[in-house]
Amino acid sequence: MPGDPIRPLTLALCQFAPRKGDTAGNLARIGRLCAQAATLEPRPQVVHFPETALSGYFVEGGVREVACTAGSLSYDVDDAYRTACASAGMEPVPLDVVIGFYERWRETLHNSAAYITIGLDDGPPKLRHVHRKNFLPTYGLFDEERFVERGADIRAFETPWGRAAILVCEDAWHSLSGTIAALDGAQVVFVSSAAPARGVWPREDGIAGPYSAARWERLIRDIAEEHGVFTSFVNLVGSEGGKRFFGTSHLVGPGGDVRGRAPVWDESFVSVSVDLDDLVRARADSPLLSDLRVALPHVLDNVRRVTDGTPVQLSYDGPEPAAADLLRGARGFSTGEFAVPTELIEKANNIVRSLPEQLPVIRHGMRDNGGPPPLLIDVDMTEDWLTGFLREELSRRGYGKAVIGISGGVDSAVVAFLAVEALGRENVIGVRMPYSTSSAASLDHAQLVIDALGIESRTVDISAAVDGYLMHEPDADATRRGNVMARLRMITLFDLSARYRALPLGTGNKTERLLGYFTWHADDSPPVNPIGDLYKTQVWQLARHLGVPDVIVDKAPTADLVAGQTDEGDLGISYARADEILNGMLHGFSHEALRARGYQEAELTTVSKRLNGTHWKRRPPATALVSHSGIGESYLRPVDY
Repeated sequence: MPGDPIRPLTLALCQFAPRKGDTAGNLARIGRLCAQAATLEPRPQVVHFPETALSGYFVEGGVREVACTAGSLSYDVDDAYRTACASAGMEPVPLDVVIGFYERWRETLHNSAAYITIGLDDGPPKLRHVHRKNFLPTYGLFDEERFVERGADIRAFETPWGRAAILVCEDAWHSLSGTIAALDGAQVVFVSSAAPARGVWPREDGIAGPYSAARWERLIRDIAEEHGVFTSFVNLVGSEGGKRFFGTSHLVGPGGDVRGRAPVWDESFVSVSVDLDDLVRARADSPLLSDLRVALPHVLDNVRRVTDGTPVQLSYDGPEPAAADLLRGARGFSTGEFAVPTELIEKANNIVRSLPEQLPVIRHGMRDNGGPPPLLIDVDMTEDWLTGFLREELSRRGYGKAVIGISGGVDSAVVAFLAVEALGRENVIGVRMPYSTSSAASLDHAQLVIDALGIESRTVDISAAVDGYLMHEPDADATRRGNVMARLRMITLFDLSARYRALPLGTGNKTERLLGYFTWHADDSPPVNPIGDLYKTQVWQLARHLGVPDVIVDKAPTADLVAGQTDEGDLGISYARADEILNGMLHGFSHEALRARGYQEAELTTVSKRLNGTHWKRRPPATALVSHSGIGESYLRPVDY
């Protein structure tokens, strides 16, 4: 039939959330998902899973325990698939599977992805290719090369339907990786990824998801369009140690067009059927790959010169009399060699005379050029991000309830609103913990939050406990007294945690944490904090979106430890100004660069002094290292399995 695909290929992109470290459980689930894929119509030839689908990504020092050989993986996946099919009362059919895992190979550990054909009726599974991740990130929140070895090959390989190549996560950030795969004949490049979400500001393309998801989509589209290949990107979902994977897996056609996209955050299958003849059409319209093949000897020669450090040799023609023709007038026209009608010359002269002597200048301020990320947040996406984070973090720790100290301030109110959305009002306990000098307004505002959410509440007056200790320290100043109050509030929360079997939630924002404006081993003690990476001004944005009462959002922030105390009075700078400066500093802008953006030296000094003088409050206690297995330094294990 006209219009029917000539060479159809159906791919199932499986956006998957493995349970951290549970390789046996994940393997069984992968088998069930493959069985589900086999029931789809049309039936996919390939099921694509993300990076480290067998174990989760941030396993750190646990890599040795979750790693397996590629050969054993192929048999295990085949067995899991057959077992799942038998449980569902169906016969297995052949499927190709792309799956990421930690691999043992030649007595070394690698972050790898395998291409396996399972469910064959005439023999064991076929392991067709293993790609070992070439580029291992060691920046920001990544330290991958500490735990696994680098791969060194990028090759295409044969499959039952054509030729494919695999890249793992950061491999795709280097354009040369896709180039090598395409030059080797890949028709589809499979990119398996475990990319955590970053960036809460609104995306320019209007598509749901964090800003890092937009960056990934540009990368995948560039690989596909530049090389005329299909590119399948599959990313993890779920949360690991506070880092949440965003999903948004997608398939891109050889013209750079997105053929199908999975949702943000949630597990899902995306089934996409394509026509491999699209490759022919795309490469005819834009023969960049063909051009590269022709120019490849010269490209490789240039690469060799660059790597060898061969000096550049300047070569050019001239000077000759003819080289100055453009300054004197085109030869032939000015000498009369070519006859030009006089009226045409006059018309041309009139056009030239009408051109302006100077061009208009369009100026862009420095903030428009390479400034730090905006502090404006996408409130809907941030709400989804943080509520999902809370659900997954509490579930992983075996908790279904949360306990929160409700102070009457905006931070604890936002956390309470998020917790109710994530867990349900019946699973959140709000605790008011006044001291005798606490503001009555703080108590009233805390009750506003409790009433608005309809949550269970407790009021625990800490006056007697605080005074019972301080009676032995009559000379304690306001700072010491405030620290005693803050730490007794944490004692209360953790005791009620045991009483209700409810996990305490942290309520400190990023600005307070960076400026050290909190009591060590008090405000920062709860093991899960949904707003700890949001600046104060971003918390205010989220609070208005969530419906926190205006009287709480609009009032001056205060720790309410001393009568009349305010945060901004203590800090010596407004939160709005401090957030902008901190945002710049954390993204590498020097004092000079920030001064050029209008910030005063006194403001910069205030912020940097607090930032640089409180690093110790953001680190675990320093421990004298006397062995090769120091906890947290050498003995590294994730916190979430």
